[in-house]
Formats: sequence, C-alpha cells, structure tokens
Amino acid sequence: MVVYLDHAATTPLRPEAREAWLEASAGIGNPSSVHAAGQAARRVLEESRERLAAALDCDPIEVVFTSGGTESVNLALKGLFWARAAADASRRSIVVPQGEHHATLDATAWLEAHEGARLRSPRLDSLGRLDLDAWEAAIGDGAGVALATMLAANNEVGTLQPVSQAVLGAARAGVPMHLDAVGAFGHVPLSFRALRATRHEAGAPVGAGGGLAAMSIAAHKLGGPPGIGALVVARDAAPTALLHGGEQQRGLRSGTQNVAGAAAFAVAAELAVAELETEAERLRALRDELVARVRAALPDTSANGDPVHRLPGNAHLSFPGAQGDSLLLLLDLAGVAVSTGSACQAGIPNPSHVLLAMGRDDDAARSVLRVTLGRESTHADVDAFVAAIPDAYERARRAGMSRREV
Repeated sequence: MVVYLDHAATTPLRPEAREAWLEASAGIGNPSSVHAAGQAARRVLEESRERLAAALDCDPIEVVFTSGGTESVNLALKGLFWARAAADASRRSIVVPQGEHHATLDATAWLEAHEGARLRSPRLDSLGRLDLDAWEAAIGDGAGVALATMLAANNEVGTLQPVSQAVLGAARAGVPMHLDAVGAFGHVPLSFRALRATRHEAGAPVGAGGGLAAMSIAAHKLGGPPGIGALVVARDAAPTALLHGGEQQRGLRSGTQNVAGAAAFAVAAELAVAELETEAERLRALRDELVARVRAALPDTSANGDPVHRLPGNAHLSFPGAQGDSLLLLLDLAGVAVSTGSACQAGIPNPSHVLLAMGRDDDAARSVLRVTLGRESTHADVDAFVAAIPDAYERARRAGMSRREV
C-alpha cells in the first residue's frame, strides 16, 4: 500500500466526481449539434459551467474549458500578448516573477524567443513571496507592458502570494494580469469577482483593460479528473485564440468540448470549495505535526517558505547534504510517494529554480523534498513518513551530492 504524499502533483479522484463523469459519459451527442442528443449534452455542459462559475465566483460566460492547467496558462499568456501587441506594437514586455511554474516560464521564454517579447522578472524574498516593490517597478506606468502574470501560491514551497496587492498594481497601470491559480483553487479562498473589483479601488477607467483579466485552474488538483481545466477570461478581455476550427467558447477555444470532464470538474470544485475551511484547518494541523516531528528526529532539517501564509497541505523541507532525488527514490522504495523541489532532465538532477530565486545556494536548492497532504491524508500517513525519513536521509547523505557537468 503506497503512502501518497504528492497531492500537489495530482489528487485522487473524488468518488462523486467519478460518478458525475460516468453519468455524463454515458450520454451521446456533440454539445455543438442541434439535434436532441446534442442539446442534451449541451445542457450538461452548460450546467457544469454554471456550477464551476459559482465555485469561482465569476460569470458562466467567463469560464473557458481547456485540456488542463498548462493549456490554460498558454492561452492566457500567448493570447493576451498577441492581442495587446497587435493593438500597440510597443507593448512587448511581460512581467513574470522569478520562481513561477514552468508552464509560465516556458511559455514566456517561447514568446521571448519567437515573438520578440521582453521579460521583466521581479524577485522573490527569502520566504518565496513576490517582492511587491519589485513588481511595481517592473510594471511601472504600464508603458510598453503587454501583460503581467503571477502564481496565487508558489507550487513548490507553498507560499501564498500577495495577489490583491499585485492585482491593484496592475490595475493602476492599466496592465492586464493573468493569475495562475492551478495549485491554489479549492485549497485557499479565491474569488475572481472580488479580485476583478480591485480595478475600481485603483480608479482604473472602464475599458482600460487593467487588473485581473484571466485565471487558470485545473480539475486534477482538487479531486477532479486529469485532462480538463479552465481559463476564466473576464468579459472585457479578448486574448487571441490558440486553437481555431469551430468558434466555441467565445471563439477563445475551438473544438468539441469535454462534457464528462466538465461535469466531473464542476462536482469536484463544488465539494472542494464547500469543505475548504474545515479541510484547510485539518491539513494545517497535520502538516505542522509532520514538520515538527521531522525536525525533532532530524535537527539539521529545516522548512522552506512562509511558515504561516502558505498552502495548508504543503510541507517543503531541506535536508542538508542529501540530494532530494536520492531521498525521493529511497522513500519510494519504502512505499512513500513524495516529490522533490527540483526538475530532473535526462536523469541529471537540477537545483530548484524556486530555491535559487529565494537566495539559496546550489547545494541547498538540490537538497529538498516537497511533501503535500490532501483530502485522504491521515495521521497514519504522517507516521509512515516520519518512520521512513531518518534511514532515507542517512543513506542519501552518505551518497552525497551529484553535479551536472558543464
């Protein structure tokens, strides 16, 4: 039996979401067809859109279903960049903080290499939080800026970001902003409508386009199935589409829509939001117990990220002298599934770009584990991790640190 402590990567499918998927998938008909079977599928799809919109606190027309978080991020970033640059060729800059998810980093790097984008990268502080002064400086008065983007919560170290203040800064400058809420939605309170209202506080004129314009989410991060996500696109935002061939969903995402996936996503989102307060309290207590017990057993270890303002189920731990990938494999052999804070290409471990952005050195950025708890996590799971980690740490420390050849 695997002790699963990698809920930030993907969560187990909720039984209720599975049932919704099975029921919807038993139907026939393309939701774009005009016959009765097609319109029945359309009703399921639009009801699911309405339910998801209620969980997000946005209008149903603003919910654009996608294949997942990565597509949503790409549609937001590339679509907003192309639209803004087409309207004003001087708008070439993208404000993208250090330590973002690779869906954002890779998409903006592609825009830089192929579309002439210029990247401005505000720094993070030692807790992994966006430096708001650096954010404001990067946005400036908005001149030449196509868009800004940021995580709602850092996907590695779990630090909650100052979203409202960042949105306010973008609104003041008339810069449209994308929020990557893939890892945060369903785990911390989020209201698209409330964040949009920040533009009124900023005194932004109607039609200026500044402030929150789009928000990315994904079903498999909160108990829904993989392969379905959404981009919330404000009514007055008009990013250029990535996919063409049908003009579905305001023309922003053409193609036959995933009715069964949307139904399962809506159910999972409803349940996650309804349980959020009590589940967050439970997970915070469980996480704090895990961190305290690990540090008591292994005094050399430390926790990363903001100790208070963080995702409730996220524990990001440093193990000096031991490589995170070695720890991961040793724990896996012991039946405990966790994640590292680093990427691994071609079997060669790389340091965590998030830890490096937080000012840690190369060794520290290689010596981390991300342990993430979820709805099914129990005290027995914490017991299993605490029992397995001392031996894994000792063996990994004896193995030492590998280096990439340059």
